[in-house]
Amino acid sequence: MKTSAPTPPLQLHEMGILRAWLADEAATLALGACLAPMLTPGLNIWLEGDLGSGKTTLVRGILRALGHAGTVKSPTYTLIESYVISRIKLYHFDFYRLTQPEEFLDAGLDEYFAGEGICIVEWPRQALPYLASPDLVITLTHKDGGRECEIRANTEIGQTCTAHLTNPPD
Repeated sequence: MKTSAPTPPLQLHEMGILRAWLADEAATLALGACLAPMLTPGLNIWLEGDLGSGKTTLVRGILRALGHAGTVKSPTYTLIESYVISRIKLYHFDFYRLTQPEEFLDAGLDEYFAGEGICIVEWPRQALPYLASPDLVITLTHKDGGRECEIRANTEIGQTCTAHLTNPPD
């Protein structure tokens, strides 16, 4: 039986990269809860990692911390799951099943990235070169029975988010 995990410690490494060890699902959910308060409108987050690395679990942790009590499932077959929580619009994408990047455009998904919604994308490279550049890239890697997480900021808004993660408000 798994118990609730404390927020995993994030360690700042070279070039502003944050790293955390996630021992289990509870730790992945806790990291998602830690990420939730720093999300801002227009933020574009790429989630990278192999199948079963915890990408959807991380999104579930974010959504639970934002107050979503319903089901959180992977959008593998639907391409997108939309959530409106208070005034926040969060779009969870999964492009694993795209066979050609043009399918991203054909489905009209590029429109979501032009608005004020928060876009979280699993398997983002399947939609390149059409997908908007990420503010944050979160990579989850299987390691030693758990997961290693790396968070890299690519923009000023991404750097603001990671600064909040390393120096949370009191």
